[in-house]
Amino acid sequence: AVGVVDKKKILRPETMEEGDVIIALPSSGVHSNGFSLVRKVFGIGEEDISSPVAELSGKSVGETLLTPTRIYVKPVLALLDAVTVRSVSHITGGGFYENIPRILPEDAAVVIDVNSWEKPPIFDYISKTGNIEPKEMFSTFNMGIGMMMVVEAEDADAALKALTDAGEKAWIIGDIAEDKGEKVVLNL
Repeated sequence: AVGVVDKKKILRPETMEEGDVIIALPSSGVHSNGFSLVRKVFGIGEEDISSPVAELSGKSVGETLLTPTRIYVKPVLALLDAVTVRSVSHITGGGFYENIPRILPEDAAVVIDVNSWEKPPIFDYISKTGNIEPKEMFSTFNMGIGMMMVVEAEDADAALKALTDAGEKAWIIGDIAEDKGEKVVLNL
């Protein structure tokens, strides 16, 4: 695929400032990342993953893992029309710790409140079943966040409204801070 963008519409992460906010859109679940760990945790290929699981609202592990990956084109375009977006990060393989630093200027970090959004139950179930520590979960999975966008703090309400009007559930999950040696700070 080849993408083309008007020069005046190119996102400019170098314009980020301390206090800018991070707005996030929900994932539909695991998406297509972390499946090596998922296979190990659930013994896929060796164990039954078709039985209903109470912690997954009665769905099976297999059914839950097959939930299609969300595509974010329409809500992101709606947001770009409503406010100035400084940067965007798709939370894929490598979770928070690998994806977010790619969108940050050299002197910036993010501080994220991990209790500011609803996480699909599959993540707690993976963590509990596999005895996986929170930091490893955030290093591997999207943890219920599929897309993050950085906007100026004064645009936060307009950004949330634009996303809500586009049919999205969106949250402010953190903000931009000075880099003090740790690009991604998660308040666990």
